[in-house]
Amino acid sequence: MQTFTFLGTGTSVGIPMLGCSCPVCISTNPRNNRYRCAVLLRLNGGNLLIDTPPELRLQLLRAATPAIHGVLLTHYHADHLHGLDDLRPIPFLIGGPVPLYCNSDTEVRLRTVFSYAFGPGSELVRQGFVPKLTINRITNAPFEVLGQQVIPIPLEHAHFDVLGFRMGNLAYCTDVKTIPKSSWPLLEDLDVLVLGCLRRKSHPAHLSLDEALDVIDKLRPRQTYLTHISHDLDHDELCRELPAGVLPAHDGLTIEMP
Repeated sequence: MQTFTFLGTGTSVGIPMLGCSCPVCISTNPRNNRYRCAVLLRLNGGNLLIDTPPELRLQLLRAATPAIHGVLLTHYHADHLHGLDDLRPIPFLIGGPVPLYCNSDTEVRLRTVFSYAFGPGSELVRQGFVPKLTINRITNAPFEVLGQQVIPIPLEHAHFDVLGFRMGNLAYCTDVKTIPKSSWPLLEDLDVLVLGCLRRKSHPAHLSLDEALDVIDKLRPRQTYLTHISHDLDHDELCRELPAGVLPAHDGLTIEMP
């Protein structure tokens, strides 16, 4: 069985947010506790990550997933990238470097932020002191990972270009404000859409709740899960008010790949 697990469903500061005593941040409902966004796909006997947020080690321990066989990166913001060093033990488990798949902008940031893994001195990889990684630069063309075709979906996140990914009839689109005209056809006829939805109020870089519902109404997937959720949105309240076929995701939620 091929599955898709939400490792984290929260916004860039995580939920609860430091110093906040709002109802969601002090909630006793575990579904209001949200690590930064990442997902895990179990495909053809391997494990594929999308993004490497700061809590990655804790996320993978919670999911009982020691081995990672590939990582798709949506973009280079810290909440989606800065847990990369947590992959350091993985090459010993899989017998080689962890392949990363990203666009050219993210590759540039990878080589800068993690220069110790890619720049001078990276020969220490052999002793295991730094992550052993390989970068596979992707474009907008489909490619294959673990026997699964992956279709990159160009998206706009304020003035940043980011990627969503489609695998079969499931699409994952987290940090998005605008879907370019050329990307709408890539999101047609979905069984499952995972869509970023930050809060009720409009935001310059993320879809609000009303904007996300408008996208869903246009695309009409069979099922949608909202992710990248801030402390403005309570899980149970969302469940009560969302239309049929739309649910808030929560950390640990696992669904079967369509």
